[in-house]
Amino acid sequence: MDKKKNDTFKRLWAPWRMEYIRNPGKEGESGCVFCKKPVRDSDKEDLILYRGKKVYVIMNLYPYNNGHIMVVPYRHLSDYCEMSPEERHEIADVTAICIEVLGRVMYPNGFNVGFNLGRSAGAGIDDHIHQHIVPRWDGDTNFMPILGHTKVVVDGLKETWKDLKKEFDKYGEQ
Repeated sequence: MDKKKNDTFKRLWAPWRMEYIRNPGKEGESGCVFCKKPVRDSDKEDLILYRGKKVYVIMNLYPYNNGHIMVVPYRHLSDYCEMSPEERHEIADVTAICIEVLGRVMYPNGFNVGFNLGRSAGAGIDDHIHQHIVPRWDGDTNFMPILGHTKVVVDGLKETWKDLKKEFDKYGEQ
């Protein structure tokens, strides 16, 4: 295959990414993103879906899959063992809500649920603990990541937020 044809396979149209290109530095700001976002009054812009007493739910800005969300304690800490019993219990309870909501809205065949504790464990933000909930579908791992080193996310973040937010609102803020 010549170079020109090979380059064609490396480009995907993703117009929703333009928002991040037009706002340089927004995600590179100093301070903890997980501490800053919940104190602002812009849940739609910040992709916050649910607010509990000790934790909140936010969409992953760089998702592994459609519907990739995270449960995050409001309190800034990086060590799982430093969480209070109330924080650990609420993370578990809110995780169940997340799985129910994702199931009703996106109909996944399964989920990856867990923490990446520390940078060497894969944490992109390792100074503020957070749990990932990633919906998975039969056949969602295909040739694109293997051959093209590209993950296809089929729906925009704002569209997914809107669909999920309607369901999370049924639970109300705690």
